[in-house]
Amino acid sequence: MPDSKTRVAIVGGGIAGLVTATLLHRGGIEVRLFEQSPAFGAVGAGIQLSPNGVRVLHRLGLAHALTAQAVPARAIETLRWDDGTRIARVPHGADCGQRHGAPYYLMHRADLQRCLLSVAPLESVGLGLGCTGVTERADGAEVHLTDGSVVLADLVVGADGVHSAVRRAVVEDRPRFSGYAVHRGLVPAALVDTFRDDPRVLFWLGPRRHVTYYPIESGDTVHFSAVGATDRAPLAASTDGAVEDLDTAFAGWHEQVRHVITSARSVTRWDLYDRDVAPRYATDRVVLLGDAAHPTLPYLSQGANQALEDAAVLARCLTAHHPADWARALRHYDALRLPRTAEVHRRARALGDTFHLPDGPAQSARDRAMGADGDLAHLDWLYGYDAEAAGPRTPGPAPAAPSALAAPGLTPRP
Repeated sequence: MPDSKTRVAIVGGGIAGLVTATLLHRGGIEVRLFEQSPAFGAVGAGIQLSPNGVRVLHRLGLAHALTAQAVPARAIETLRWDDGTRIARVPHGADCGQRHGAPYYLMHRADLQRCLLSVAPLESVGLGLGCTGVTERADGAEVHLTDGSVVLADLVVGADGVHSAVRRAVVEDRPRFSGYAVHRGLVPAALVDTFRDDPRVLFWLGPRRHVTYYPIESGDTVHFSAVGATDRAPLAASTDGAVEDLDTAFAGWHEQVRHVITSARSVTRWDLYDRDVAPRYATDRVVLLGDAAHPTLPYLSQGANQALEDAAVLARCLTAHHPADWARALRHYDALRLPRTAEVHRRARALGDTFHLPDGPAQSARDRAMGADGDLAHLDWLYGYDAEAAGPRTPGPAPAAPSALAAPGLTPRP
């Protein structure tokens, strides 16, 4: 028999779980959130927040906090790996706010976590409690926790990441290793002094590898990600990496890149996984969001942003569209989110090949295509999605009838 009963049980206290708990709590729904970590500590390194995600955070009342702690990107710039030749520059800055109603922010994940915790219903959070599995019943779903207890909920939300335990209650599959790993680290801002006057994302493309770095923590720190093909056996969790490995892997790269990635005091190494697109994200009693639903390779920088969209759409389906019929609400959520996230997933997986081309004709064609996308219009399909309306948001001040999915853009997002 279950040890307790709740209205909505949320498994996972990352971005998706915290935002979902906050929105449902504000909508008058009882929630309990279970997080396997014993405390909310400093996590991760840098994160890119595009307008489609930032608008959700603004609606949580976090606009002032983001302005104080995040760095608005003026542009995303793509460079060649060996000589630094500019391939493309897409201005963001004020144009992004005017066209899409929110900035493109760069920040530390720990700062974002603190923002989310400042508005979350912390009295409903159980720390040090992971999930081992979920059993669906006619009257709800049982959440089996790592301390041996069982919670019966009317609805279970799986927000527990790419290796989700909740996912098994919705779809049977396995994570797919991409063949690539990423090393992440932090270095002093002084290493990239041009960020002081031109804060932007710098993106370097090369054969079988790419590097990106950008300012965070109000411009005091630079985050970098160095991605490369690997023959090592994949691991499910992060590990401590070695700066020396980066020195070897990026031999021959431009001296600016090498200076940044070899100046870190420490780095973490993550193997990159996704999954094939699932046929559904929900049953009548269990629903997935974020990486538990659609783990996606990071080449569009949409993991956190799609999780924010998921949380907003799910909350609206449960509280505004179908408050008296949650099974119908979950079908509505599925119908809204599956096409959107499947397209993001498809493009991100394709860019895993496009970004890492060897020098030659295909690489030259890629560079020409990227150079032709010189403004934000080619990103309307991505930045223009409005989770509050669960559809495309019209760019600019005048309403129109935009397409939900415009032609594919190739602007990189590491």
